[in-house]
Amino acid sequence: MVYVLALAAALSNALTSVFQRMGVQDAPEESTMKLSLLTHALRRGIWLLGFFFMVCGFLFQAFALHVGRLSVAQPILTLELLFLVFILGTYFGYKVTAREWVGVSAIVLGLAGFLAFAVPGGGERVPGTLGWVVVGGIAIAVIVAGVVATRWGPRWWKAAMFGTAAAMAYAFTAALIKVVSDYAARDWVTMFAHWQTYGLIVFGLMGVFLTQNAFHAGPLAASQSTLVLVDPLFSILIGIVLYGDTLRTSGPWGPLEAISLLVMFVGAVFLSHSPLVTGLKSEGKGAEYEELLSRRARHLGQRASHATVPDGGLPFSPT
Repeated sequence: MVYVLALAAALSNALTSVFQRMGVQDAPEESTMKLSLLTHALRRGIWLLGFFFMVCGFLFQAFALHVGRLSVAQPILTLELLFLVFILGTYFGYKVTAREWVGVSAIVLGLAGFLAFAVPGGGERVPGTLGWVVVGGIAIAVIVAGVVATRWGPRWWKAAMFGTAAAMAYAFTAALIKVVSDYAARDWVTMFAHWQTYGLIVFGLMGVFLTQNAFHAGPLAASQSTLVLVDPLFSILIGIVLYGDTLRTSGPWGPLEAISLLVMFVGAVFLSHSPLVTGLKSEGKGAEYEELLSRRARHLGQRASHATVPDGGLPFSPT
């Protein structure tokens, strides 16, 4: 069940990336790290559609973490890039080339290898106060460092740093989701008596805000690479430190797991920089792609703002 729920979360995250990227791409440059970026997004029907899928992804992830381990559920979210390729290749009409197939294959094989070699177990430990303080402190330090680093450098660097900060916020949010979902399962009223519930809200909203800045700051490849890779990596470490997740590391298993993760991450980076994902037809120029996104955004935003959703389907036709 955890695999199905995590796959559903990955698909929802891919849809979120596409639609929210559409919603903030034409925001003024000076709106970075300002609430005006969110007010701009909230006026766009297409961004709200992306927010709907974000909520769906959150719920799927919450259920996955409730029934499974951080070290299992979070790496599966890397398959978001696979779904992103499918969406861009079908709806946006881009041709899937050998580069995309290599990247997708590396992600799938690397993920399968990691889960097969690691045989994740444990995860039943109840986190103590000291563990939360240490992990939370590290998370805040990484987030602050990432945001500060966006003050310098080219656009791709700023997008990558915002993406790193957002991924760290999401990784810590995932750790909070796991414990809050346990509280909610026992008695949803009492979950409001625990600080983790409010921490979940704060870090979740922080992740959303930083993600919008990552999409707005620079190329999608830069932000998507860090969002997809940093989150599962930190989640595995958090699962081990906080919840006592165990991985089979004796003998050859440790190196095989490391190689599998490396293959998965290399495939994700390779795929993130694919023209299919970035939409860049030549270095530093993406006018054709941006124009296509703008047309799709206007079309989908208009229809999403007033169309009804028949039979539970999406409020637009992917044609």
